[in-house]
Amino acid sequence: MSEASDTYLSLKGRSESLYKVKGSKHFGYAFSVRNEDEIKAFLEVVKKEHHAARHHCYAWRLGHDKKRYRANDDGEPSNSAGKPILGQIQSYDLTNVLIVVVRYFGGVKLGVGGLIDAYRTSAREAIEAGSIIELLVEDTIKVDFPYEAMGSVMKILKDYDLEMITHEFEFKCTLTTSVRQSLTEELLNAFNDLDFVKASAEA
Repeated sequence: MSEASDTYLSLKGRSESLYKVKGSKHFGYAFSVRNEDEIKAFLEVVKKEHHAARHHCYAWRLGHDKKRYRANDDGEPSNSAGKPILGQIQSYDLTNVLIVVVRYFGGVKLGVGGLIDAYRTSAREAIEAGSIIELLVEDTIKVDFPYEAMGSVMKILKDYDLEMITHEFEFKCTLTTSVRQSLTEELLNAFNDLDFVKASAEA
């Protein structure tokens, strides 16, 4: 069975892990996020919870196309923290996620290889402590129609098992709904085949 192109994997809510090695403690946090504002907010939450820690390293990836991402070493040797964390996000094929690993030094230096392994392990355990979920890539559809076309428009919504997000029913009516991307064209055609009804996908 081929994988649908309008689905993606993400995480549900927030999950945590704790990985200890040679006295150092690594607290891992994985978050479901939708945008960079949420990423900044969650980073602030973690930094407040661990204000005594020197390193709050993280990586994130956003978007259904998975093209927006960032990794931050936060003072650790270059590519020893953020990149291994991002590698775990990629390994699990996740997007719309943020993973933060907070390190408390235990007195024994781990070396760059040890750091890479510790951050990679912390990120993996934070992911595995949570729930990976499959989500749909959806388009928002706006439908304009006269009141007398209400019955026909509602029948299409029912046929596709869709719910209204917003609606305004006056002399001229407008509603919005969302549909999985692979059905967008089919749904637009169904609406636009009705007399005096205009449907379009919102950017």
